[in-house]
Amino acid sequence: MEQPRTRPPQRRQPQRQAPLTPQATAGETAAVYQVTGAPGARPRAVSPVVAALRKFPNPRLTGIGAGLFAALTMFVLACLDRLLFGSSETVYGLLFLPVSALTALWVRPADLVTAPISVPIAFAVGVIPISGGSGGFGGQTMALVTALAVHAGWLYGGTLVAGLIASVRKVRHMRQRHLLRAAQAARAVQGVRRPQQPQA
Repeated sequence: MEQPRTRPPQRRQPQRQAPLTPQATAGETAAVYQVTGAPGARPRAVSPVVAALRKFPNPRLTGIGAGLFAALTMFVLACLDRLLFGSSETVYGLLFLPVSALTALWVRPADLVTAPISVPIAFAVGVIPISGGSGGFGGQTMALVTALAVHAGWLYGGTLVAGLIASVRKVRHMRQRHLLRAAQAARAVQGVRRPQQPQA
């Protein structure tokens, strides 16, 4: 009589997740940390304001790119200010604040320290069209120095905005890296503790 063949039970290979890259977003990192570190934890709801802000363009510029963006933008805005508002220092200062914020928001995390440095340079470049100097290089230089002294409040304000945004982004980037490392460590511990099934 033929005996039925018995097949040895096959081991089920555990599904492995692809390792997270350092460029993982904050939402993905937090989700992984919640799944591995705290089972059953529900993800936090995102407010409508944050969801609307995430729809805006979010480029990542190098330090040089962010400086060029700020300088060219302020120069163009200063020319428009001269044509439309007669070189109004208030208009120029108000336009400088959002440009400073965008520069600090769009620079990549590795070059965050350059944002508070490139913003004052961009302010000085933009002041040239509205300084109103005449009489050659010496007159232009004196007019530029006088304009910078007069607009010092706007200069400090924009630099402070860029510095605060860059500092907040730096803290958030360090926190994301900490959560990423914690999630990877938790996955490694779970892989070690998972019991091995004996082969038949």
